[in-house]
Amino acid sequence: MAYQFDFAYIIANGPALLQGLAMTVLVSVLSIALSVIVGVVGAAVRVFRVPVLSQAFAFYVDFIRNTPLLAQIFFIFYGLPSIGMGLSIFWSGVVALTAWGGAYNVENMRGGFLAVSKGMREAALSLGLRPLLYLWLVAIPLGLRVAIPAMLNTSVSVLKNSSYLQAIGFGELTFVAMERVAMDFRTLEMFASIGLLYLGLVLLLSFLARRLEHRLQSPFRTA
Repeated sequence: MAYQFDFAYIIANGPALLQGLAMTVLVSVLSIALSVIVGVVGAAVRVFRVPVLSQAFAFYVDFIRNTPLLAQIFFIFYGLPSIGMGLSIFWSGVVALTAWGGAYNVENMRGGFLAVSKGMREAALSLGLRPLLYLWLVAIPLGLRVAIPAMLNTSVSVLKNSSYLQAIGFGELTFVAMERVAMDFRTLEMFASIGLLYLGLVLLLSFLARRLEHRLQSPFRTA
């Protein structure tokens, strides 16, 4: 007997999917924002070669990029309570995704900072700008123009990697789909639905990143 795709089943489970979608958006947006901050701070520390902190961030980047994300999630959610640092499911997810995305954004922003010409830095410092003001007024605006495409890729990965949080019981989009599949065995409908929802989120995120890139590039365009 041929499989009958049931659109009514998707509509009936729409509220649950939308609730899972909201949780995916919440944890992803918060993690992406925090990972950008981690990236900027870590890149600045490494570019300015701050003693001890520079080496610490280098180790952090190597450790995160060379270990599985799922193992990191399990360590944070199941491991940290052993030493009295237990976190809720939500904050365990945010910390794990932030740490993962932040490690990649450190390298993304470091490349952006290094793309700022040495002459620009010397000119800014010669005008009396302190390193922090140089970073805020010169390096970050110019570095972001270079780093945005790579940071977009990292942000999209953070969004998609939020699906790993279903492994610790976080009620995001994939968790909702897996729960419904376990009860009703309508795998095609569920996974087609969440696939389209993830695609929509990625396209929206890409659109917003392009708008930001266009805004940052506009002062440097010639008529």
